[in-house]
Amino acid sequence: MTTQEVAAMVAEVGVPYAYYQFTKDTAVDPPFICFFYPQDNDFLADNENYQQINHLAVELYTDAKDFTLEKTVEAVLRSHGMVWSKEEEYLDSERMHEVVYEMDVIITEG
Repeated sequence: MTTQEVAAMVAEVGVPYAYYQFTKDTAVDPPFICFFYPQDNDFLADNENYQQINHLAVELYTDAKDFTLEKTVEAVLRSHGMVWSKEEEYLDSERMHEVVYEMDVIITEG
């Protein structure tokens, strides 16, 4: 996938989204998604990074638990052949639910 294809995949969910975070000027009310690449998980061979593999986090934020929206996110990920792990947490300070989908992707651009 390219970074543009990852962004397009996230856009398919149908809620506002941003890479890493919304700025103060572009902040939106939930539900929204932030996505980013917090680390890499490269395949190492012959003393080099043989295949670059990016770890992708897709964070869904909602005011209340939204099973339907989570199923939408999962359907979009599934339609793109993604395999993910899922964790959730209630953020007391923000009074929001956060569901994080984590997966590895091979980014095909430089």
